[in-house]
Amino acid sequence: MKFTTIILSVLGGFVLAPRTAAQTVETSRRIVIGASAVLDGRGKVLHDTRIVVDGSRILGVDASAGPVDYDLRGLTVLPGWIDAHAHVTWIFGKDGKNAGMLGTSQEDAYQAASNAWLTLMAGFTTIQSLGAVNDIPLRDAIARGILPGPRILTAVEPLVGRGEATGTPEELRAFVRKQKQAGADVIKIFASQSIRQGGGTTLSPEQLNAACDEAKKQGLRALVHAYKEAVRAATLAGCSEIEHGTLATDADLKLMAERSTYLDPQCGLVIENYLANRERYVGTPGYTAEGFAAMERILPMNHELLQRAVKIPGLKIVFGTDAVAGAHGRNAEEFVDRVRDCGVDPMAAMVSANSLGAEALRMADQIGAIAPGLQADIIALEGDPLRDITAVRRVVFVMKGGVVYKHAARGAIPVYAGVAP
Repeated sequence: MKFTTIILSVLGGFVLAPRTAAQTVETSRRIVIGASAVLDGRGKVLHDTRIVVDGSRILGVDASAGPVDYDLRGLTVLPGWIDAHAHVTWIFGKDGKNAGMLGTSQEDAYQAASNAWLTLMAGFTTIQSLGAVNDIPLRDAIARGILPGPRILTAVEPLVGRGEATGTPEELRAFVRKQKQAGADVIKIFASQSIRQGGGTTLSPEQLNAACDEAKKQGLRALVHAYKEAVRAATLAGCSEIEHGTLATDADLKLMAERSTYLDPQCGLVIENYLANRERYVGTPGYTAEGFAAMERILPMNHELLQRAVKIPGLKIVFGTDAVAGAHGRNAEEFVDRVRDCGVDPMAAMVSANSLGAEALRMADQIGAIAPGLQADIIALEGDPLRDITAVRRVVFVMKGGVVYKHAARGAIPVYAGVAP
């Protein structure tokens, strides 16, 4: 059985009937949320107000609205977070070892759905999952309301640079068109080796130019996995966003700012997760003892990159975790790393995963802020992340598209199928 069939038959069978009815009821009524502190997603703090939700969208912010359906006073309320770089179908296999993103069994489908659920419960209502055909059935099942999870944008199959062996510029254009036809929301390009292998450049400027130009022609963004010299090459090629960017120079970062190229660096979570799960990865494809030694050396380099990047005027830094197996549901740890280890301002960290992330996804008219007309993606934290960034670990309320999936703020239990307690 193909993964598509498995995820719909194995997982859809026991949730489809109850969820459809429950969501219809939940999303058809007006909801008022009372809040004493709201981060609007655009850098402002609103005090003692109420958010009015009508169906799946925010109707307005009105301190006089009532009656209150959800009293979130004493918490910090903000838009659902956006993770610009995740791998939601990446799992550990039955043997506990890294199984990657291409599993085809029933157990693999369950794990992928579990990853989506854990990510949503952590406050991430939209993610960009960069590179697996298995993302498609999960994306579509969530979009249809069959499964609970974050809104997913996927790259389907990434373009992996292998020098001349990758293909001619015209062949790369054909590859991009193929991904569009397969349902890709974005194009993922590997212009560098893994940093575990040194991060060397794997695509020529001509190849990068062709791939990024074709993505534009197809109405898609091109996100480029790039280190060192590949950062400048991808920026000059007009690509939309640089993933990782380790060992980029200040001149490279300034060029990105001039070209309005987004930077999606990873300060800590992805490498910390690999190191914590070393025995589950070592010996599987792409993961060697030497590679892990390299990651230990690279972690402070990632800190140093972001420390420099935040000082570049006009550079747009978005929030992406590169969450793989072992990190799903812990995506918010990247916030802690960025503020604690890289000197990122807490408000800037929040905005990077709200309005700026939405802008990078070309979805600013739909998500990323508490504002009339946008999707009612609303979360609440115990504590104030502007004063204590570890508050991001304490998500007690999750609403996505007007449906409440979690409400533990007043002793309630997390909910399933969008049914509020």
